This record gives sequence, C-alpha cells and structure tokens, in this order.
Amino acid sequence: MQVSAAMRGTSATAAPTRPNPLALDVERAPRATAGAIAFAVALTVAVTLALAFVLARVAGEPRIVVRTLAYSLLGGALVWLLAARYLEASTLGAANRVTLARGALALLLLALLGSASNPVLAWSSVALALIALAFDGVDGALARKRGEESEFGARFDMETDALLIFVLCALAWEEGKAGAWILLAGALRYLFVAAGFALPWLKRALPPSRRRQTACVLQIVSLIACLLPIVVSPASDAIALVGLVLLLGSFATDVVWLARDSRR
Repeated sequence: MQVSAAMRGTSATAAPTRPNPLALDVERAPRATAGAIAFAVALTVAVTLALAFVLARVAGEPRIVVRTLAYSLLGGALVWLLAARYLEASTLGAANRVTLARGALALLLLALLGSASNPVLAWSSVALALIALAFDGVDGALARKRGEESEFGARFDMETDALLIFVLCALAWEEGKAGAWILLAGALRYLFVAAGFALPWLKRALPPSRRRQTACVLQIVSLIACLLPIVVSPASDAIALVGLVLLLGSFATDVVWLARDSRR
C-alpha cells in the first residue's frame, strides 16, 4: 500500500489496507471464472467439431479441432489468471460472459488460419466474425444496465477487440484480400503496449471515447467486408486501407492526447 508524504513519519492511524490487485486470489478465481471458461471451451470445441464435419465433406480439415482446443485452453488459462488478479466481483457477471464468448469466437477464427481455402470456410469465417461483432454491442450495454462496469471488464473487452482485429487481419492477408501491410492494423494495439515500456506516459489512463469505439468497430466491419468471398482485390484492398487509416488516426489522436497530458 502506498503512503502519502504527509503520512510518513507520523503517528496517524493508518488507512485500512486495500487488497493488493496483483495478489493471485486462488479461492475467488475458480468460483468466478472456472465454470464459465470450461463451458466456453466446451462450446467452442463443439462448434469446431460441427464445422470440421462440414469441411471434411468439402476438403477435409481435422486440424482445426486440435488447434481450437489448444487455443481455447491457453486462452481460458490466461483469462482465469487475469480474473484472479484483477476481478473484484465474486462472479464473472453477464457482461464478461458475453465478452468471453467473443474471445472464444476470436480463438476459433484463429484456429481457421492455415486451413485450405474454400467457400465454406470463407463464409464460415464471415459468419463467426459477424456474431462476434454483434456481441461487441451487447457486453457494454449489459454492463451498464446491470451495474457490472469494472476496470477488469473494460480491459477484457479491449483486449478481446484487439485479438479479433489481429485474427481478421491475418485471415485477410492469408486469403489475399490485402497485402502484408494490413497486419499493421492487427499489431497496433500490441505495438502501443510495447511502446509504453519505453515511454511510460503512454501507460496513462485514457478518458472514455466514442471516437475510439467507433474506429474499432469500423475496423472490424471493414475486415469482415474484405473477407466476403464476393469481394476481391483491388476492392478488398481499398476497403482494408480505409479501415487501417481510421484506426491509425484514432491511435494518433490518443498518443497526442497522452503526450499533452504528460506535460501538465
């Protein structure tokens, strides 16, 4: 616990000790997240098995089941650890469960990377991405309606968006819908975080922004449009480029705001 300079060296009664947010609460984490994560993993694998069955009739792609299981277990373990450190509620909550479902869809899409290209796979990717996008508008509304807004939920939502964008960028590149430059859109969030280690002022909290949310949604929409089988280059390149420019502009605006705020 941090103590103010005025309190150092005095006999004033110490303020109540607050829980250390970095302490791993191994009793609360299973109760709050384990059941939801297990259900999400099982459902994701079940959906993948159904998809693999359909693809087997078309081109045969059993490896996506193995990849989905591996990614889901790794992703579930990561969410469990983060919830154990940062989740302040005793349950995961409805809003975070929706975000968990979005994360599971993103990992399923990640498992589709490297699969043989075919129309069934292409349309399946678009359908899964659209469902994830629809859920993106549900978790925030649920959190506000149920009073479940939290720092953990906001960060969970942000990182899930970042993962979805990264996976969609990789799929667009793999399908030849855009050049390797589109991977920059998927890497922006992670480059921003990495830059924070060299420039600590980038780690400052940003105020809520409708502009930031809109840029993120438009980026996802543009990538889904690119993945539509009926959209081909150069139209897909143009759509992807517009989304990338909007996202770059949003990040640049945040960097400028943080730079000015650090000088105050």
